[in-house]
Amino acid sequence: MKDSTQKPRLNRVFYISASLIALLVLFGAIAPTVFSSIAGSIFNFTTRSFGWFYLLAVFLFVLFLIFLAFSKYGKIRLGKDDDRPQYPFFTWIGMLFSAGFGVGLVFWGVAEPMSHFFTPPYADTEALTVEGARLAMAYSFFHWGVSQWSVFAIVGLIIAYFQFRRNADGLISTSLSPLIKERPYKQPLNQTIDILAVIATVMGVATSLGLGVLQINGGLNSVFGLPNTAWMQVAIIVVLTALFLTSTTTGLDRGIKWLSNINLGTALVLMVFVFFAGPTIFILETLTLGLGDYLQNFIRYSLRLQPYQQGTWVRDWTIFYWAWAIAWSPFVGAFVARVSRGRTIREFVVGVLIVPPFIALLWIAVFGGTALHLDLFEGTSIAQAVDADVTSALFVTFAELPFSLILSVLSILLILTFLITSADSATYIISSMTTNGSLNPPLPVRIAWGVLLGGIAAVLLIASGLEGLQTASLISALPFTIILLLMVFTLFKLLRQENVRKIK
Repeated sequence: MKDSTQKPRLNRVFYISASLIALLVLFGAIAPTVFSSIAGSIFNFTTRSFGWFYLLAVFLFVLFLIFLAFSKYGKIRLGKDDDRPQYPFFTWIGMLFSAGFGVGLVFWGVAEPMSHFFTPPYADTEALTVEGARLAMAYSFFHWGVSQWSVFAIVGLIIAYFQFRRNADGLISTSLSPLIKERPYKQPLNQTIDILAVIATVMGVATSLGLGVLQINGGLNSVFGLPNTAWMQVAIIVVLTALFLTSTTTGLDRGIKWLSNINLGTALVLMVFVFFAGPTIFILETLTLGLGDYLQNFIRYSLRLQPYQQGTWVRDWTIFYWAWAIAWSPFVGAFVARVSRGRTIREFVVGVLIVPPFIALLWIAVFGGTALHLDLFEGTSIAQAVDADVTSALFVTFAELPFSLILSVLSILLILTFLITSADSATYIISSMTTNGSLNPPLPVRIAWGVLLGGIAAVLLIASGLEGLQTASLISALPFTIILLLMVFTLFKLLRQENVRKIK
């Protein structure tokens, strides 16, 4: 086990991954048009050639986790056999609640259902109809449900198993050590694996930062009339980067903890208000019906591609979501692992696959359901507004509710604090990954990664906007998906060696 008191040392993982990201930032800043063209070509090639791979991988993650939860391996603890959970059940649930929310959900909570309502997932479904609304909600539930969280659960479970049961560090490469063993190429291969994990995480976090910045700009445009342009978004990124770097210098126990409490409180206030101010009964019925449609169509949606129709809808939505989740997974997985010591595998899987997804579905039912009701039964045109500018989705919905200005300002502040906490936490995780798994990475390393995160998000927005963000996640997630599948194989191999009968 690594001694956390030792001074962290920079290694090749830091220098190579930081250099690659810095080169991307420079290339995108100097030649944004060329950068956009290359990114678009790679995006099309990746989605056409490997979309099936993302769908199968995520579906296998779900099946593997369900198997573990209900098998004899579910009794194995993430720690020693006599360890008990580090946090009480409801405290742990509260932490998963915090992890389950994020700027992506705030961005897509209204935007996704209304996008599907305007452009249905199936060509034979008429847009802007009752049938279209039901399908829109079912697919939104699918994208934010168990499948997405299965990716986070896989990474979190494997990291927790190695950290707490085998007393190893939390590096991604460590989870593959039983496969690599002591071979001449072990060190360079481990470093390559960690570099790929770092790049995937940076791209996943940059995608979330970019989405949040787009929505803040959309909100400022809707509420205050400020221009919705790439350079305004760069200005927002500069301010945001300064804020989360300031939070970084205060440490985990002050900055992130304080802001997380604000996030949780503000999100709950917004959701409860919209629930009661909006069509309450319709929201509850939408949630219930949506859950039924989601469960009934889970396998169909999980394995859906369009080889006969030659359509792009699945590539633009489902494949992007799975790639984004995979790229984001080292960060979320590390957080989930850190708070789950002492839990059994069964407790871990059931908790992670039920609590955060249900919160996400409730959020979508409240906000997306309210927007659908307004369009279907009150003659508003939210779907058309969202189609014209996806970043305005939340704010055009608030415009139809009481106290719309207060709701919009609170939402902008919520998105801002979510971005600060996500970026702050991500810089800590990435810095740890690039300093041999240190639990206390040096401040200069965290600042360097914070600047690079802001830089890559700005470049992606200037060069390609939302498409650039999607491309970054999709491409970086491809090699990491292979790593995840190898991690699953390694974990199962080690679990089979456990003497489960003696575990209480």
